[in-house]
Amino acid sequence: MKRFIQTLKNIYKIEDLRKRLIYTIAIIVIYRIGSFVVLPGVNPSALGALHAQTKEGLLGLLNMFSGGAFSNASIFALGIMPYISASIVIQLLGMAIPYFQKLQKEGESGRKKINQITRYLTVLITAAQAPGYIGNIISQLPAGAIYPFDPNISSPPLFFWISSITILVAGTMFVMWLGEKITDKGVGNGISLIIMIGIIARLPFALFAEFFSRMEEQGGGLVIFVVELVVLILVVVLSILLVQGTRKIPVQYAKRIVGNKQYGGVRQYIPLKVNAAGVMPIIFAQAIMLIPITLVGFAKTESLQGFAAAFSDFNGVWYNITFALLIIAFTYFYTAITINPNQMAEDMKKNGGFIPGVKPGKKTADFIDTVMSKITLPGSMFLAFVAVMPAFIRFFGVNSQFAQFYGGTSLLILVGVVLDTLQQIESHLLMRHYDGLTKTGRIKGRTSMGMAG
Repeated sequence: MKRFIQTLKNIYKIEDLRKRLIYTIAIIVIYRIGSFVVLPGVNPSALGALHAQTKEGLLGLLNMFSGGAFSNASIFALGIMPYISASIVIQLLGMAIPYFQKLQKEGESGRKKINQITRYLTVLITAAQAPGYIGNIISQLPAGAIYPFDPNISSPPLFFWISSITILVAGTMFVMWLGEKITDKGVGNGISLIIMIGIIARLPFALFAEFFSRMEEQGGGLVIFVVELVVLILVVVLSILLVQGTRKIPVQYAKRIVGNKQYGGVRQYIPLKVNAAGVMPIIFAQAIMLIPITLVGFAKTESLQGFAAAFSDFNGVWYNITFALLIIAFTYFYTAITINPNQMAEDMKKNGGFIPGVKPGKKTADFIDTVMSKITLPGSMFLAFVAVMPAFIRFFGVNSQFAQFYGGTSLLILVGVVLDTLQQIESHLLMRHYDGLTKTGRIKGRTSMGMAG
């Protein structure tokens, strides 16, 4: 406790870090306030049916990502997921279309152009999703709950549709802008933090819902609830190990004498992460899995048929198999674009380094690539297993809202983003020669090796 208090004092002493933390908190407060601002023309007191619809399933997951904004018919109802979807499309295009490959190689100017294209695509995706969301609101809310609040009018006027779509698009773009501001002037990755805050906002509701369900006559009682919490803690520990696991490759640096000083002659290690992609494969895969329910206009899962029904059932076999395979594929994809074995081999060669028993140059690049492939496979499979764990937990009678925190998208995002944010704070402390956040070693987030997640 004494160390924790001293750490807080050290954080306060660093003016730049203090300002960044205050800025980040202020942005988060703005985002949370906006999630309760209801769309103009919707009666806030008539949202009971929408709340009930988003308690479980994919709509419950969407609601969790938006921090409850989805069920509140908020101006931020569609949240940041359209931006995530746009980012996926742009990154996939970067592998297939020469124009985007060229932009990726242009450095800062290319990155700015890609970001601008991503924003335009986000507007188009949000504009496509907004009518489905509005149609779902109209179908769920009772007569007279939508402007002009007349129970005798079955459909709201065109103005309501146009204004609501415009507001939802503007809301998503504003949330995206808030995330970018956190990244630029705050602490941590802004987009990831916004998703994490939405998840944390739903945790108390899920926890209380599970507690009260266990306290019922057939619920199992307090003992079962405590066992669930213990299992949850164990899953958190496993998730932290997954995020922080590394495989070290020894690198020998040749001895060089310049003047009276000796350089090299020592062995160092390249720490290759078991899960170099972090939680981004989870976020990307989840965005893909939300497409079917988006295409059918956010309709109730029970009313869907065929393909849409199979891939909108949060606990279904086909949903979870596809989800797991997408996570494995995106883990390899994201690892490939964040780690460049050829560049690592070239840097080693320039600095007089080599891997013992491996020739410099192409052989070294091939060796690093082989090692990454081997450690990425078990890492991606474990990531996929933890991601689909809520479906297994549901068989033990756990409330659907609380089950989402047993691994799954929510827990892995929480663990990854928290570790990344703490790592940035610790970097500020160590740069000013203060103690880190832990007694032994440094916190290893997803960006420990300088890779964006």
